[in-house]
Amino acid sequence: MSVNLLIGRKEGMTQLFDEKGDVVPVTVVRAGPCPVLQVKTPETDGYTAVQLGFGTRLERRTTKPLAGHARKAGVPPVQVLREAESTGDLPKAGDVIKVGDVFKVGDYVDVIGTSKGRGFQGTIKRHNFHAGPHTHGSKNIREPGSIGQHTWPARVYLGKRMPGHMGNVRRTTRNLVVVRIDADTDRIFIRGAVPGWRDGVVLVRRARSAPRSAAGGAPAGGKG
Repeated sequence: MSVNLLIGRKEGMTQLFDEKGDVVPVTVVRAGPCPVLQVKTPETDGYTAVQLGFGTRLERRTTKPLAGHARKAGVPPVQVLREAESTGDLPKAGDVIKVGDVFKVGDYVDVIGTSKGRGFQGTIKRHNFHAGPHTHGSKNIREPGSIGQHTWPARVYLGKRMPGHMGNVRRTTRNLVVVRIDADTDRIFIRGAVPGWRDGVVLVRRARSAPRSAAGGAPAGGKG
């Protein structure tokens, strides 16, 4: 399949056993099925891409532009809409892409998701600062300490590590190995942890910078 990614939902983590009997920690992602809502070509849009959907929603809870866009492709309204790079033979609007069409066991993949939000955090949790002394009258146990200079430059430099909002940002975990694919339930088992919370939306794409060992195919229980 010419599409390089699928949209899915993170279902949680579990463990499998490889052929040697070793425990392999895996994240379970329900990837697809993803209907094709639009195919973009250089002639019509100036570039090549495939617009994929994931999940379904009630039409009465869908905006009219999105409902009409899905109706034109002959698919029900979707919850998530993303574009995927595509090369070679392009699918057609209305086609449904499943996990077995894109990935196979041993592939290296990148997983893109939104990290868990941690709220407002101090420098110890947010940036791994050390705490101050807890004895001898210290009043600087969890405070960051001095943050600037004297009269010159009389300001705090941009990028200074400070307390603030932590998490809830887009993150990519690279070069994870596909351990198992369950085509009947559209689930893909990926070695290691991926960004996001349980039931969060993630994108699983072919690795853009796979390690050299990927040329011969990675073992099912190998390290990503």
